[in-house]
Amino acid sequence: MSKMIDTHAHIYLDQFEKDIDQVLDRSQEVGIEKIYMPNIDHTSIDGMLELEEKHDMCVAMMGLHPCSVNKTFEKELYLVEEWLGKRKWSAIGEIGTDLYWDKTFWPQQQEAFNIQCQWAVKYDRPVVIHCRESIDETIELIEKLGNEKLRGVFHCFTGTTEQANKIIELGFYVGIGGVATFKNGGMDKVLPDVDIDKIVLETDSPYLAPTPNRGKRNEPSFIELVATKISEYKKMELDEVKEVTTMNAKQLFK
Repeated sequence: MSKMIDTHAHIYLDQFEKDIDQVLDRSQEVGIEKIYMPNIDHTSIDGMLELEEKHDMCVAMMGLHPCSVNKTFEKELYLVEEWLGKRKWSAIGEIGTDLYWDKTFWPQQQEAFNIQCQWAVKYDRPVVIHCRESIDETIELIEKLGNEKLRGVFHCFTGTTEQANKIIELGFYVGIGGVATFKNGGMDKVLPDVDIDKIVLETDSPYLAPTPNRGKRNEPSFIELVATKISEYKKMELDEVKEVTTMNAKQLFK
């Protein structure tokens, strides 16, 4: 069985509290070897670290999610910085920008993003980037930073072929999840032209469950549905998609 890696799953959230062991069992049954967990803010750290300690396949990241950036974001960033100095992390994430929910703290989002990107370079870690309704703005922020050592992934990519190619030119990967399976997701027009060597698989569990589970709680075992859809778009064997995207994920997280 070809192995897979879920590069983005919030499986420490309350939605998984009652059946996390079964969720992880199902993940292993479909061949998942690692699940990377992005942090949100101070409220998610304990649950995430507890899960990492209990299960070898669960790997934590450290960062401040853009939807948790507000007028007191410096306090949150101080905590992130403190944690970054305590141990080694797989990545700085989930960081980024979000113009979908609220534009009030856009300047603060940009500042928080830039600071965390600088930490990623300092600690030689990849960044895991959220950019809902703000792909172009986030690409521009990275271009302005102009640091070739900055690397990472644009998670939950739902943009155009042109945007995907810009991201790849900057040395980043694109994270593809459940949206790739949605009838009106638009990825059928984009993914055929995106380099498979720059794609990683993700679920963003518990959100964005792939078809035919759309609307249900997402979980890592559903990642095979994403890989299958990519294989159809790319006209590749499913096992090859799994092998290449797993190698990409290992390269991303080193």
